[in-house]
Amino acid sequence: MPKRVLQGTVVSDKNDKTIVVEVERRYTHPLLKKTVRRTKRYHAHDEANGHKVGDRVSIVESAPISKKKRWTVVNA
Repeated sequence: MPKRVLQGTVVSDKNDKTIVVEVERRYTHPLLKKTVRRTKRYHAHDEANGHKVGDRVSIVESAPISKKKRWTVVNA
């Protein structure tokens, strides 16, 4: 099974080698037929500490790195 790739915005870079990425998904509500936005935050591994708040990055699934980190940053 291929690894998922998500795109989102960095909302926190305070941790060492870790960034928090907020990913937004849009879908049509089944009853109201209105576009709904949902956001989710992922902790991602950033080895070089190269990304700052506001950057647009891509993250890819990986083996667990820590308790919360299951994603790794690929090139922005």
